[in-house]
Amino acid sequence: MALNAYDQLNVLADILSEQAEDACGSIAECQQIKRLVQSLMAKQAVDDQHLSQLLPEIYNYGRQGEIAQNLEQHITTNQANLENWLQHIATSHN
Repeated sequence: MALNAYDQLNVLADILSEQAEDACGSIAECQQIKRLVQSLMAKQAVDDQHLSQLLPEIYNYGRQGEIAQNLEQHITTNQANLENWLQHIATSHN
């Protein structure tokens, strides 16, 4: 069963919030972030203009996390970005 944009945003928010809260994650999570964002961008499924502009940044975060030597440091370095993205995701589909 395919996820709709609302579900994809919820899964994306779950992964990002866990990484933000725990300051750790996995390569698989980074790959999932990339897949979710790629799907959202391909379908142009996000109506919120600002969030649409943030999607490439979130994709980049996932891509960089996938190849990071130290994933925890990558997450910690992006803490402010994570909080910003989560705030925009939450307000985009409420």
